[in-house]
Amino acid sequence: MAQYAVIGLGRFGTTLGLQLVKMNHDVMGVDSDRKVVESLSGLLTHTVIADVTDENALLELGLTDYDAVIVAIGENLQASLLCVVHLKNLGIENLWVKATSASHHLILNRLGVTRIVHPEEEMGKRTAQALSYPMIREYMALGNKQYIVEVPVVERLAGRVLVDLLADVKGKVFGILLKRRDQLYPCPHEQFVIEKDDILILAGDRLSLTKLAPQLI
Repeated sequence: MAQYAVIGLGRFGTTLGLQLVKMNHDVMGVDSDRKVVESLSGLLTHTVIADVTDENALLELGLTDYDAVIVAIGENLQASLLCVVHLKNLGIENLWVKATSASHHLILNRLGVTRIVHPEEEMGKRTAQALSYPMIREYMALGNKQYIVEVPVVERLAGRVLVDLLADVKGKVFGILLKRRDQLYPCPHEQFVIEKDDILILAGDRLSLTKLAPQLI
C-alpha cells in the first residue's frame, strides 16, 4: 500500500483518488471547496479543506510523508502553478501535475515536476485507438513506434497455433505473455495453442501490429 495526496478534487482528481483507493492505496484528497470535500468524506482515506495556494497550509498537511503528490487543479492556472511552486519549496520529490494547455505544460516543465499529465489528450488518443482497433483492449507505447498490446482471443481464433497467427509478421511481432484464467504463460512457444478468452500480450512495431490487427477480430 502506498500513500498518495491528490490536490484538486474536480472530475479528474476525484476519479484518480477513488481509483487509487480501489487499488488499496491510502489517499488524502485536498480541495478548497467544502461541499466537494464533504461529499468525498468516507470515500477517500482522508479529506482536507485547504487553500493550496498558501505554503503554510500545504506545510501542515505533511505531504513529504507521501509517496507522491498529484496536483489535479483544473482551469485555475494561477492556483496550479502557485501550488506547484510551494510543493517544490517544501521538497516534494515525486510530483505529478495535470496540465490544461501548452503554456501550462511549458511552465511545469521548467519547474521540473516529475510528470505532466494531459488527461483529456491521453483519453482522446485511447478512444481513437479503441475505435480504430477494437480488437486491442489495452496498449502501451514504448517509444520509436514500438508498442505492447493486450488482445482478447475471440472464438474464431480458438485452436490456432501461435506461430500461424503471427506468420505474416514473423520476426516483427512477438508473443510475450499469455493469460489463461488465473494462469500466466510467459514467452509462449511457437506451437502454443490458444483458446477462447485467453489474453494475449504482443509486442512489436506499429506497422506490423496494424497489419496483424484485422486477423484478430
